[in-house]
Amino acid sequence: MSRPMHFEVHAENPERAIRFYEQLFGWSFTKWEGGMEYWLITTGAEGTPGINGGMVRRKGPAPGDQAAVNAFVCTIGVASVDDLVRRIPAGGGQIALPKMPVPGMGWLAYARDTEGNLFGFMQPDPAAR
Repeated sequence: MSRPMHFEVHAENPERAIRFYEQLFGWSFTKWEGGMEYWLITTGAEGTPGINGGMVRRKGPAPGDQAAVNAFVCTIGVASVDDLVRRIPAGGGQIALPKMPVPGMGWLAYARDTEGNLFGFMQPDPAAR
């Protein structure tokens, strides 16, 4: 059974969003030094239920008023990104962003489900480059 292992918040103004989430939920944010503008989000103490996430600067316009829900991208841990890349179209979805390395962490790709919702899936691999 595959479980969510990471979520992602897209923000036009990450600094403003960080203040919001810090104040609202007490989450902590750490700037990631992995070569892109990205913040790691810690949502609770290690060993407690829940998952941690990340924040990235939004690359396009924000969802408009009354738009369908478009807030977080959940990333699911999988044994093989390549396997899902093959299976998603057969199930009626589509690959939104092809497989790419996240250096030192693993292989990542994004897809849209049959409803157009975006999600990520990642295969852990510390040797990914």
